[in-house]
Amino acid sequence: MDTLKSDVTICGRPIDDYIKQVVDFHGSFAPGMLLGGFMVEHARRNLSPEILFDSICETSHCLPDAVQLLTPCSIGNGWLKIIDVGRFAIALYDKHSGNGVRVHLDHRRLESWGEIKSWFLRLKPKHEQSRERLMDEMLRAGVSVLGIARISIQKEFLEHRHGAPIALCPACGEAYPSEHGARCRACLGALPYKV
Repeated sequence: MDTLKSDVTICGRPIDDYIKQVVDFHGSFAPGMLLGGFMVEHARRNLSPEILFDSICETSHCLPDAVQLLTPCSIGNGWLKIIDVGRFAIALYDKHSGNGVRVHLDHRRLESWGEIKSWFLRLKPKHEQSRERLMDEMLRAGVSVLGIARISIQKEFLEHRHGAPIALCPACGEAYPSEHGARCRACLGALPYKV
């Protein structure tokens, strides 16, 4: 990847190290994760380093992986929530007060960045896009193509749910949260497969 700038870092990591981590974690190079790295860095720079934060991704594509690579937030520990409204945006916020920042790719800032604009707005098919030009533009643009706003999470979303009592499903015999009802959701048809 000869287009990489040696002075570019993402969350303190040299860009070539971050790209290697992206490929190892995501399975391939993903432009959304490169841009997602800049988004996480921009959000973190605008938060106090002392806060313990949670995260929301507004898409299920690429951004959750960038958040999981660059922060302690993961789907598994519950600190990363995906609310897929289809927008390329993340929020990092204080898990106690709910105050934080939301960062998004701002299409109004893409006029000088034709390859990013084509990729983001899907103006041309993927096979016609130049990965090298796209990476070069993303590295040169950095956070300049991002919008940021202060946010406050609604109180009901801050409440951390504790585990419900466990029940044994009378149909399959497996354990499940009793709050789901008289039978587990799998036996009610929630899974796309049958055992």
